[in-house]
Amino acid sequence: MQRIDHVLPWGCPGTERRLSVFRFGSGPCKAYIQASLHADELPGMRVAVELKRRLRELEAQGRLTGAIELVPVANPIGLGQMVQGQHQGRFELASGKNFNRDFFDLAAAIAPALEGCLGRDGPANVRLVRAAMQEALDNLPPPDSELQGLQRLLLQHACDADVVLDLHCDFEAAVHLYGIPQQWPILRSLAARVGAGTVLLAEDSGGSSFDEACSLPWLRLAQCFPQAQIAPACLATTLELGGMNHTEADQAREYAEAILAFLAEQGLIAGDWPAAPEACCEGVPLEGTELLYPPHPGVVSFLQPVGAYVEAGTALFEVLDPLDDRRSVVHAGTAGVLFAIERMRFAQPGRWLAKVAGRQPIRQGRLLSD
Repeated sequence: MQRIDHVLPWGCPGTERRLSVFRFGSGPCKAYIQASLHADELPGMRVAVELKRRLRELEAQGRLTGAIELVPVANPIGLGQMVQGQHQGRFELASGKNFNRDFFDLAAAIAPALEGCLGRDGPANVRLVRAAMQEALDNLPPPDSELQGLQRLLLQHACDADVVLDLHCDFEAAVHLYGIPQQWPILRSLAARVGAGTVLLAEDSGGSSFDEACSLPWLRLAQCFPQAQIAPACLATTLELGGMNHTEADQAREYAEAILAFLAEQGLIAGDWPAAPEACCEGVPLEGTELLYPPHPGVVSFLQPVGAYVEAGTALFEVLDPLDDRRSVVHAGTAGVLFAIERMRFAQPGRWLAKVAGRQPIRQGRLLSD
């Protein structure tokens, strides 16, 4: 195991933050796994503890056939953001920016340099593209903030990987994944192994999240150079490991083993591993996700358990105003899996309370909620 520590830029005098990357194995293939980019989403960090332990064992046994990089704490900035005892890990306090938005657009940066260089040799094109990505990131001007410096470092380690797993969670949620439709046939195995309730698919969900910053450049370059053979060479997904309180040791070990078995399937680990379960959830368009909002302030009672399949018209939650005796029941407008609910139980204006993953597109434009 090799430990790589990067000092983040723009630390205040007398302080310093570091991004730590643990590298295991070597070989022609590479996987990159990071946890808790939203720093208050800790199930991924707990799983990363188990992954690091197991990867040490597998490396000592000589079973790693590729390189695996693990970042257990992908956001040291957000990890330290405590406000009156409450962890604020989703947005940078200094700028108000979401830590998982606005990653660097690699396709736009490297397309001019690749003009006339790509042909019909797919593997050669992959090597050229990855070298161009690294060169573009290396040649950027110095970052103008600590957040920008962190995002660039994460992307530098991930952009040459064959598999990228970004471990997150939602407030209270079933396990679910985000990915691009072209990669759903491969992601299906991972979804089955972790017992996902749904997989949400979109080519571009808006916001330039980390997983799409890794996977989308390959689609965009293929569109830019239609005469060249450019495959989607980076399998990237956001894996939402249930709700924020799901840090149980047994569950973390199960998720770690599921991830390792999936990496073995992708040619990164040798040995015998369990086959993926036959049963698997659906992959549905992210455009089909319905976000349900409260009609007024009040205390919230949910009427359906998270992970349940609901029909259109099913009562999902009620909002009760304790002073004016208003009571409103909010119903699902689409059929699908109730895959996430808000952890707070008091309705806030403009804040979603439930998400249902439907099969039919009902939204367009920017699909991610901040």
